[in-house]
Amino acid sequence: MAVDLIPLSQLPSRYDIARSNLYNRLKDLKIEPTKQGRKAFVTEKELKLLDELHAHLTEGGVTSDFIKQQDNQSHQLVTADNSEIEPSHSVSVQNQSEPTITLQPTALISVVEAVVKRFIPTSTSRLTYLRELEEAYQNGWLLSTSEVANLLGLAQKTITSYGQEFSDAGFVFTRVGMRKRGEIAWAIDKQSSDWEESLPSSTKSIKEAFSEAFDP
Repeated sequence: MAVDLIPLSQLPSRYDIARSNLYNRLKDLKIEPTKQGRKAFVTEKELKLLDELHAHLTEGGVTSDFIKQQDNQSHQLVTADNSEIEPSHSVSVQNQSEPTITLQPTALISVVEAVVKRFIPTSTSRLTYLRELEEAYQNGWLLSTSEVANLLGLAQKTITSYGQEFSDAGFVFTRVGMRKRGEIAWAIDKQSSDWEESLPSSTKSIKEAFSEAFDP
């Protein structure tokens, strides 16, 4: 029975990929093109496998997972055809296919990580952020917008929308320049009626040095 052959040269345009990407797919799937003269071809069965891989990649999957799925399917077919396999073996085959169910979109994983990160501080101590703010104040440290937002549990856009200065949790946050990565630098003071007099000398000198030259 004759086998229909599809020219290899048609496949890059079929999948809208470069030839180097096509060669990588052929290598990963262990497909050896059939050569006739100077031209190379793939069979209809091999084309179907390439189509399935392309659909898998388009949906956000990776080649290694696709190959595992194909191996599991082949193993299940062999198990079904072999009547001498014990029932316990068939259970193990089902377990091998379970990891494919755990695959999740990258966007969903990012959301889960963001939620976990947001709630980790509250699971240890609600006063931890106050201790860290006090330490930054005592040492005259300049915090970036992302660091202040993380400590206060606010969005960075919210922090920057407050303008030149704002207060929260008994502390006063003042813009004093820029950090190396382009984020706004914030000096931390204590919120009180005479807070200007009680500022550490290191904080005063920092504010004087940055407030005019690096005001965002």
